[in-house]
Amino acid sequence: MSTKKFWQGVLLGALAGGAISLLDRETRKSVVEGCKKTTSDISYLMKHPNEIVEQVKEASSQLRNTIEQVSDDVSFIAEKVEELREVTPAVTGIVKDTKEAFTKDEHELG
Repeated sequence: MSTKKFWQGVLLGALAGGAISLLDRETRKSVVEGCKKTTSDISYLMKHPNEIVEQVKEASSQLRNTIEQVSDDVSFIAEKVEELREVTPAVTGIVKDTKEAFTKDEHELG
């Protein structure tokens, strides 16, 4: 079986399944209502294309702002990680010195 025949079979099966499902009254009603709403929406958008343009501009602006915010957050976190890398050796040194001081005091007292 060739690929072309396969896809023809898939298409015919989908059409047959769709036609059989339309035998149910509720399904037909739902499909008709959905088609009417879609047609109405498309008609409205064709008459008012500027609304689509504005919505796309607004969405892209929001996306740009979100990306900038995430970029700022990542930069801030990277900066804090670098600060921690610099501070960690100093803190480690202080902890060692403190431990040694307490250890000396225990040996002297003991």
